[in-house]
Amino acid sequence: MKLYGYRNGRTLRALWALEEVGAAYEYVEVDIMHGQGREPWFLKINPAGKVPVLDDGGTIVTESAAICMHLAEKYPASLLLPPVGTAERTECYKWISFVLTELDALLWTISKHRFALPKERRVPAVIDCAVWEFEASVTILATGLGNRSYLVGTCFTVADIVAGHTLLWAKSARLALGSDALESYLNALTRRDAFGCARERAHVLPGVPT
Repeated sequence: MKLYGYRNGRTLRALWALEEVGAAYEYVEVDIMHGQGREPWFLKINPAGKVPVLDDGGTIVTESAAICMHLAEKYPASLLLPPVGTAERTECYKWISFVLTELDALLWTISKHRFALPKERRVPAVIDCAVWEFEASVTILATGLGNRSYLVGTCFTVADIVAGHTLLWAKSARLALGSDALESYLNALTRRDAFGCARERAHVLPGVPT
């Protein structure tokens, strides 16, 4: 397997999953900040010009959460996805969907209107609204987690990878999690060996936004 990615961003989710399942893989950094994502060789891999992208023996998987779920399916012993047909599997899908639509999307909106969009396209009021929405949604996540160690049952799953990375992103964007439980949850997730290996593989230094 070969993962194409960049050190800051959602690539860390895919690296984290690769390390959790113990897969052998090659990591290729694509310097999207200097236009490498738009070069012809990479556009043949992903016409969208975005990372991360997983090449699994010729099967190309884009989108960070899809990569994580692909790996979980390929390595069922990792238990990154609960067994098919169980309530826990459905719960895992629910939290992955919630985090992507209600938290991740808002963080990307904030990022776009802070720096990613051309200056003439940025609308400061959009940031204020998105922050307000994020605060409401992160409260729902905290309520769903409760006093448990993981979002689904008693096992670490893809839902925790996606949620953990998204909460890290929120903190790097200077947004409050608003919950001691979420702070403790995040601290525990980032102490996992696989997370440390993923962060090192991506060349992300401590204190640098992910």
